[in-house]
Amino acid sequence: MDSHSVLQHDRDDRCLTDRCLTDRRLTDRRLIARASRRYVWHWMDTQVAGQPWQIATPSDPDRMLLDACRRQDAGEVGVIDPFWATTWRAADGLDQFLQMRELHNVRVLELGCGTGRAGLAAAIRGSQVTLTDGVSDPLLLVQLTTMPMRDRCTIRRLRFGEDRLRQPPFPIVLGSDITYLRDIWPKLDVCLRHHLAAGGEAILSDPYRSISNEFAGWIVKRKWRYEEHRITMVDEPNRPIRIMCLSR
Repeated sequence: MDSHSVLQHDRDDRCLTDRCLTDRRLTDRRLIARASRRYVWHWMDTQVAGQPWQIATPSDPDRMLLDACRRQDAGEVGVIDPFWATTWRAADGLDQFLQMRELHNVRVLELGCGTGRAGLAAAIRGSQVTLTDGVSDPLLLVQLTTMPMRDRCTIRRLRFGEDRLRQPPFPIVLGSDITYLRDIWPKLDVCLRHHLAAGGEAILSDPYRSISNEFAGWIVKRKWRYEEHRITMVDEPNRPIRIMCLSR
């Protein structure tokens, strides 16, 4: 290839890169506009996987909960409590625990992602992550949060025990604070059996809720191997996070 051809090739590559960047910026602006039409939200500065990050977060989750309660009381069908609108400490503890796992190039599924904190922590550590929630409400903001990691993150809706992703099973499945309702345990069991690869590990976290003590006994009876870890949090050492590792 002569020097003129090389220069032209370089120009073409730069033009293609510029067009890709322009397309991405346009997509980002449109996504932000959609989110702003739907929610009052803001960027919350935090640390994820030891790095500074901004998480797209509803600005008034308490008001969202009150509004949901009013709609439920009025008889509206399909209204869910927006507990997803807060980043719970269990996700922070799960992030801290993931430091002890080799995640580079590992396919990871996050269940009940909420604000997406745990799945994002895996993506920053090099995983290809599918972040899911049983309701569509949080997924738009999760798209915003994961924009810088979009090449490693896929966002999907997944209802425990009802939906099944059209993907191979995952070596690692994550879930933070998703065991607080007994009613969902059988559906969670089904979901894990569908989506966890043979020899894989489900890593769940919770802030030592008493009901999760029951969950541990319940899940073992369903032929899961159970291992528990305790994560001491820097902000509140007297309020640790429980890590529940499940395998088959």
